[in-house]
Amino acid sequence: MDRLLTVREVAEMLGTWNTSKERFPRRLIEERRIEFVHVGRNVRIKESVVQAYIDANTVPAIARGSRRLGVAA
Repeated sequence: MDRLLTVREVAEMLGTWNTSKERFPRRLIEERRIEFVHVGRNVRIKESVVQAYIDANTVPAIARGSRRLGVAA
């Protein structure tokens, strides 16, 4: 079973705690861009959901020499 994280733990995991505190994860929740669970009045987010969000928004690096820049097609 996945661990349920608090909004603060999600902010720390995403690296936004120092700049925006809980604002960014709460915006993701409000805009329904990330799955969440209500535990009573509290909101929790599964650790696997946060990891899936990170994976889905990760931009892969371009291998050096794979693109020819500055050459017209």
